[in-house]
Amino acid sequence: MDDNKLIILAAGASSRMKNSKDDVLDSKTLLQANQRTKGLIDIDNAGRPLLDFLLYNAKKAGYTNIFIVINAKDELIKKHYGSKLKGNSFNGLTISYAIQHIPPDRTKPLGTADAVAQTLQQYPELQKQYFTVCNSDNLYSENAFKQLIEVNEKSAFIAYNRGTLQFKSNRINQFALVALDQDNYLQDIIEKPLENDNVKYEDSQGVLRVSMNIFKFYGPLSSHYLLNCPISEKRKEKELPTALLNMVNDHQYSIIGIPMSEHVPDMTSKEDITIMRVYIQDNYPDFNWE
Repeated sequence: MDDNKLIILAAGASSRMKNSKDDVLDSKTLLQANQRTKGLIDIDNAGRPLLDFLLYNAKKAGYTNIFIVINAKDELIKKHYGSKLKGNSFNGLTISYAIQHIPPDRTKPLGTADAVAQTLQQYPELQKQYFTVCNSDNLYSENAFKQLIEVNEKSAFIAYNRGTLQFKSNRINQFALVALDQDNYLQDIIEKPLENDNVKYEDSQGVLRVSMNIFKFYGPLSSHYLLNCPISEKRKEKELPTALLNMVNDHQYSIIGIPMSEHVPDMTSKEDITIMRVYIQDNYPDFNWE
């Protein structure tokens, strides 16, 4: 199975990061947080960005071909990972870029499903292959990436144990729950679960599961739903959960959840930067690409 391709979503507007406040960060970091895509904010003493550590984990798991989705004006990512549109060499990885163009009537990108769809249009060979999709501001583990490479199902996602996520409770309670059947196939995504109804959505192990936006897709099955994802009435964007549910509605056993119980470090707001730096210092003390 030629499953070594990873699409990283890095073209978002980072509105929550830019609009958030933090009194601890130095002026240089504040400037980066207000101007850069989140994955390019310096996160260790050597000035490496979060994306370096995400790519490192992906490489260790077996991914070799990386497609970073960027906006049309983003030259900083190209400066860091290679100036060519396709085929840049970076520490044993081949890095290419997909441009998420913004529609003329909008000021922000059209959402995560649109980012993947534009990547599939710019690299049509992916429509016939396996590929994984993830965020650029979450530090997924090597194990999470490896589970997606090794799973035998055509489409899959990591179904995280909500209880092991180390975020504030009010933040966790906002995460959409995923409903799995007894064999862990995705049945539904519950955007705004009521606390009293949570027991309805526990899996066969009695655990509440959430998605942290890391998915494996099989192009021949999923491309239609990604390329034709409708715009959400609520958020006015094309969202990956919508494409997933449309695929599940037509193909009941098309995507399986892989249960996992671990934290996923995240950089949504400025206060997350200091937390991420401590995590990097504790878990990557001898960072080395070799």
